[in-house]
Amino acid sequence: MATFPSIQPSYGLVKRSEPNIRTIRFADGYEHRLMLGLQAHQNPKVIVLKFEVSETDADTIETFLDARALDQASFTFTPPAESSSSQFVCENWSKTVPYLNRAIINATFRQVFEPA
Repeated sequence: MATFPSIQPSYGLVKRSEPNIRTIRFADGYEHRLMLGLQAHQNPKVIVLKFEVSETDADTIETFLDARALDQASFTFTPPAESSSSQFVCENWSKTVPYLNRAIINATFRQVFEPA
């Protein structure tokens, strides 16, 4: 299992919850909500990160994410200000080079639940 490189993202990340809940709405206004899957896996997180780093660190991040796209594997990542790591996939990212030897990588990490 791969671990994301120890390069810290910039502050200002966005963390979203995407609960696995399905809602059935009836004509009389009654609603019934159902949880899907195991209870421990009901609220996966989506984290939008921005890395403002050197060109070398940006290449390290991009190489890592390219490798995960090829092997279709998740990776271990510890979000900023959290004490435990989780499994994530990154399905899209972009790289901007604002000036010489600096780069910005914007990436969206989606939490997944897989056996170790």
